[in-house]
Amino acid sequence: MRIREFTPADWPRVWPIVRDVVRAGESFTYDPGMTAEQAYDVWVESPPGLTVVAVADGRLLGTAKMGTNRPGPGAHVSTASFMVAAEGRGRGVGTALCRHALDWARRNGYAGMQFNAVAESNRRAVALYRRLGFAVVGTVPGAFAHPTLGRVGLHVMYREF
Repeated sequence: MRIREFTPADWPRVWPIVRDVVRAGESFTYDPGMTAEQAYDVWVESPPGLTVVAVADGRLLGTAKMGTNRPGPGAHVSTASFMVAAEGRGRGVGTALCRHALDWARRNGYAGMQFNAVAESNRRAVALYRRLGFAVVGTVPGAFAHPTLGRVGLHVMYREF
């Protein structure tokens, strides 16, 4: 698998991943009715942030975006988000994307990485982030409306470098 910088020509293959993950409503707080244009504006980071894709055997299996979590006095902390195509799940794509984002953040001088809204019901993602050194530093009870589980908590997760 190769992780490389996103180019606009990738969007026709990235959009279906973003669309399917967002419409499932199980992990992201994005509007399930968002259009491709709205999703592009949300997902594709401007410098100094970065959007990447994971490609294997000519297939685009996942994507990630990373950047500064908050501007100003919080600009020393990074953040990232990850989406994996259904055919890429369970194959290490999410792990590779997260490791890539962590390496990018360290290279760019960030003091740590924070995830602002990890649905506690997204057990695979929570377990992955814990394996990579993140801790749950707080949970907002009932802050995420899961389509089948009802209201579940949203974790804030952090890893210091």
